[in-house]
Amino acid sequence: MSAIATSGLTKEFKGLVAVDSLDLEIPKGGVVGFVGPNGSGKSTTIRMLLGLITPTSGTAEVLGTSVTHPSKYAGRVGALIESPSFVPSLSGAANLRSLAALRGLSRSRVEDVLDIVGLAGRGDDLVKSYSLGMKQRLGIAAALLPDPELLILDEPTNGLDPAGIVEVRTLLKTLADEGRTLLVSSHLLSEIEAACSRVVVIRFGEMLFSGELDELMGRATVHVELAPEHQSDMSRLAELYAARGWKSEVDPTLLTVEAPGDAAAELNRIAAAEGITLAALTPREDTLEDVFLQMTGATDGDNALFRSRQRTKRRFNLGRREKSASREAK
Repeated sequence: MSAIATSGLTKEFKGLVAVDSLDLEIPKGGVVGFVGPNGSGKSTTIRMLLGLITPTSGTAEVLGTSVTHPSKYAGRVGALIESPSFVPSLSGAANLRSLAALRGLSRSRVEDVLDIVGLAGRGDDLVKSYSLGMKQRLGIAAALLPDPELLILDEPTNGLDPAGIVEVRTLLKTLADEGRTLLVSSHLLSEIEAACSRVVVIRFGEMLFSGELDELMGRATVHVELAPEHQSDMSRLAELYAARGWKSEVDPTLLTVEAPGDAAAELNRIAAAEGITLAALTPREDTLEDVFLQMTGATDGDNALFRSRQRTKRRFNLGRREKSASREAK
């Protein structure tokens, strides 16, 4: 049984399609990264999975149960959605005890989750004295109260310093090693790359990729960035490398050659043989961020253009359906 499965899952808001026919299957176990540009429908998808909003069409199951009956799986799911909200005048532990009571959970679980997220010594402090990072940890602790099979975290490292980010990354892996499934939405792609075994990429509600992280990183390219001592040699270098079958891209200060990292020495020899001194020579492999930007667009302008084309396509398809329905009615 999958932890999460959707088929044709769609959500529209006043004509805007936030999630568009999403077919998704996430197996049980492991940490799954859920990424996409701002406005891609990640939060909307998560809210549908939690039963907080109703899909416009399509189906979805969480832990084998339809999202039309969220009460049947709520006790097996923990969630942190955006910034957690707590009563500032109560201590962290008191806030968690209140949440535990509302869910019919044992008070003893409070101390356990405070220890898990690294707040064991701060549970009696008032929440209003907590830093943003500490509040985020408290939110993760709240999500862990039911000892969930499935944990859904939206931006769990928000507000954390570098040490805190590493701690949360370690925590995610520990929870997954215990057999849980974690769906983690984050803008920190370096953390997704470090913590996740699978990745789901969406763009404006449409699925771009779902699968193993290694499979996605198979799209990464390897190249060598170099710069001659004199910029006037840039074009000549590109011609030399092109003659040997290496494509390159020239910008004012850098030459990027599509070649594996172990070709760096040969690139240097070719330049030296022609009397060209290289000031910089750096083999480089694409990161998850590079692959992500190639898939989703590198700028807000790219994404705005994609969204505009998407809307035009939908209006065209809607118009065709309306005309077809009109002909059939006649």
